[in-house]
Amino acid sequence: MLIEGELYRPLGLDRRVRRSWPRLPRASTLFLAASAAAILAGSAATALHSHPPRRLVDVLAKPAAVPVAAAPASEQKVAVVAKPLPRRSGPTIIGPSPTTGQVTFRVEEPTDHRQSLATAYLPEPDLLETTSFGQLPVRAADGRRPFDVYRGAWSGKPATRIAIVVGGIGISQTGSMEAVERLPGPVTLGFSPAGNSLDRWMQAARRGGHELLLQAPLEPVGYPSVDPGADTLTVKAAANGDFSALYGSLGRMTNYVGVMNYMGARFTSDRSAMDPFMSELGRRGLMYLDDGSSSRSLGKDIALADGVPAAGVNVLLDETQDPAAIASQLDMLEKVARAQGSAIGVASAFDQSIATIAAWIPEAERRGIEIVPVSALAYDPEAN
Repeated sequence: MLIEGELYRPLGLDRRVRRSWPRLPRASTLFLAASAAAILAGSAATALHSHPPRRLVDVLAKPAAVPVAAAPASEQKVAVVAKPLPRRSGPTIIGPSPTTGQVTFRVEEPTDHRQSLATAYLPEPDLLETTSFGQLPVRAADGRRPFDVYRGAWSGKPATRIAIVVGGIGISQTGSMEAVERLPGPVTLGFSPAGNSLDRWMQAARRGGHELLLQAPLEPVGYPSVDPGADTLTVKAAANGDFSALYGSLGRMTNYVGVMNYMGARFTSDRSAMDPFMSELGRRGLMYLDDGSSSRSLGKDIALADGVPAAGVNVLLDETQDPAAIASQLDMLEKVARAQGSAIGVASAFDQSIATIAAWIPEAERRGIEIVPVSALAYDPEAN
């Protein structure tokens, strides 16, 4: 590139100088100069032939020496779309296109599929399957799961984390109202499919920032004398691939991240029932929370083997309806969480339980505990 102007003119260029004839070089000097020029020309030709000059854009955008057949015109603008990293912790880099050989580098911002609080009470149309049992949760065509969209928010910062699940929402209108209104948003609420006004309580809970679970009744030991209620999924039905009872429960409401067993000691210990059950939850994009009531449960292990997000309850908080006993169990929950980094407690929507938990949470937060939705403590095989 030429740059003009006096500042860039070599000093003395405008001076008039006396011409003189230069002396001719000797023959030996000419011979050496010619030989050197020939060697340099050959090296330059070889270099240019082996490594033709390329623009910086070409270096970044095209493979150096990969012969690729020309793609049809209809495929020239095919883009390779990469899913955001499930961990939401870094960029996505897209590699070579299998059709054109073109290398495209694109960095995508991490994507959070959660609903905003303003619309959290509305079901996501892409996550619904209309059936004779009602609207059932299902994965969206783009791969989003109810687990991804309906999960609650938390800080993501390293801290001792506790998730508390309060179940039985819908059974008692007073208890449901107390749980929704008195418990802070990070507390997860478990809905009973046998309850009433579930859609009303769902909307109120989601507006309050709560994450939701559905408590699916599963066959207990001694069934049917011991009966969890309508739409109990039995071992025999699940083993035969008959999930009509499960669909009857799932269709009672929307906007939940997953399923927690209600009773089901016999069901959760039987692999022939749990394998197809977990496969069905995985197909629908739901997590599984084992309530910890049975030491023989295979739930968490089978869920993880089948690629289903899963977690297990560590402490039952309100086996007795005594505020002092509930407070003692909450202290136990904190000890477990400090020992292993996190813990999950479960309670029912009784007045004493709700009041004790609501009073304990601010004190725990002042001690450095973060209360998180249960999905934050679930292991998600699709994100690891």
